Amino acid sequence: MTDREPRGGDALDREFDEALALAKDQGTYRHRPETWPEQPEPSGRPERPEPPEWTDPWDPTPQDAAPQAPASQSRGALHEPPSTDRTLPDPASPDPVLHDPTATATATATGTGTGTGTGTGTGTGTGTGTATDRARARAPRGPGPTSPAPAHHRPGTPWPDARAIAARAPRTAAAQAAPHARPLADALGHVLAAPLTALTDLPSFDTSAMDGWALAGPGPWRLPAAGHSILAGHAEADPLPDGHAIRIATGARVPPGATAVLRTEHGTAHDTEHGTAGDGWLYAAPAHPVSPGQDIRPRGQECRSGDLLLPAGALITPVILGLAAAAGYDELPTVPRPRVEILVLGDELLRQGLPHDGRIRDALGPMLAPWLRALGAEPLATRRLADDAESLYEAVAGSTADVVLTTGGTAAGPVDHVHPTLRRLDAELLVDGVAVRPGHPMLLARLAPDKHLVGLPGNPLAAVSGLLTLAEPLLRTLTGRPTPTPCPAPLTAAVHGHPRDTRLVPVVFQGDEARPLRFNGPAMLRGVAVADGLAVIPPGGADRGSEVEVLDLPWSTAWPGT
Repeated sequence: MTDREPRGGDALDREFDEALALAKDQGTYRHRPETWPEQPEPSGRPERPEPPEWTDPWDPTPQDAAPQAPASQSRGALHEPPSTDRTLPDPASPDPVLHDPTATATATATGTGTGTGTGTGTGTGTGTGTATDRARARAPRGPGPTSPAPAHHRPGTPWPDARAIAARAPRTAAAQAAPHARPLADALGHVLAAPLTALTDLPSFDTSAMDGWALAGPGPWRLPAAGHSILAGHAEADPLPDGHAIRIATGARVPPGATAVLRTEHGTAHDTEHGTAGDGWLYAAPAHPVSPGQDIRPRGQECRSGDLLLPAGALITPVILGLAAAAGYDELPTVPRPRVEILVLGDELLRQGLPHDGRIRDALGPMLAPWLRALGAEPLATRRLADDAESLYEAVAGSTADVVLTTGGTAAGPVDHVHPTLRRLDAELLVDGVAVRPGHPMLLARLAPDKHLVGLPGNPLAAVSGLLTLAEPLLRTLTGRPTPTPCPAPLTAAVHGHPRDTRLVPVVFQGDEARPLRFNGPAMLRGVAVADGLAVIPPGGADRGSEVEVLDLPWSTAWPGT
């Protein structure tokens, strides 16, 4: 029996009796309060780190997965010494023995002593707890059941609600700027501000679908003198008499009177029977009889003038540019991209070189601008600010962007200045913390009716979580994009969940399934760097085979050139 397994009542009684007797003999027994002393709130901006993880992201048995039978090491994986359990508990999770209300144990000890002499005394002691007293003695002191939760673990907005609030943050459709007409060459990656309707029939006239001969009526068909043919791009040809044929190129306009096109490989041309210059005859191969309309693309086959081709909100891709050109457009009405200013906060961040002297590289600065561009935004600048309250206030107050995006400074430490800045600006705090891991200190505020601030945590993967939770829905509304259809996928392995919060875990697709990746701590990018998306793990976790929503990464759904 391990020290984590519950013990029976008799064993608890014996342990408590022995401990109490020993304490009394040594004169060290004191009453233990039922409420543990509160601990001071941690200072500093970073959220509590999640457990370290040691295997490469392609390991088929992620740390989050439930224990499984050992498997052969994948090629390229890091070798580790054998271990019975490498999974460390979430720092915010209650200990399964010390705090599980379903595993309550009660221990009672009574001792009586009588002596002759100047007096007689009897003493009785009773103790009740959620686990053995010895187990409590092993555990570090921390907030007890009656202690208030530390501020950095205060309940946040449920993750689905936070996304919905962000999507509704722009108060009216007027928050979107007036449409802007862009030439086709400049429209790639923008969003259609109006439905795309055909300005002409497609095709605009009957055209040949193949190289061959245009035919009129049944065969055989008389051919004109050599050199007579119809090419693409030429004006309408003369009507084709019944029983005649003429050479025609793919895409060329079919002459009036033509009833079909015979492919070059399905016909045979013969000269006149006397071999003189002039007309010849065309015969169809017996295996390829001709049917009316064969290999002719009739006018309006793809669409008629006025037909709806694409709805407003469609992301303009290279193919859409081609369709728009074919339908008669020279320019497209687009939604102006919301302008975003990025403020990277922190004295400890380096822009180049190796980390040194307690300073680390800025991983978010190079990543955020292209990520936001893929979400349909127009990054104006990436500014790096020291941990200074006045500098942050001046930067936010003076920004002309539609959205200000900050990194770090969203907690309650001595150098976390985002909340005080928002109070000075009289901003409306829409989301203040989200029940999601990683990234729970994220926030969303309205600075003005048409201006918002998204506060991301400073840890890289936590910032990615904030981008997908708050920035993506906000920018989706501002750019007029439709809400994406949820993409569920079954998990290839079980994933442990947080007891209260949603988890976002990097995954790769294996066929129709999603495989969780390692390196999913809040400060890690190695997992998401090779991921196809982030799986939404509900509180409590998900079993192998459970279908979970997978959030697409923007470069998997948006044209990378945007």
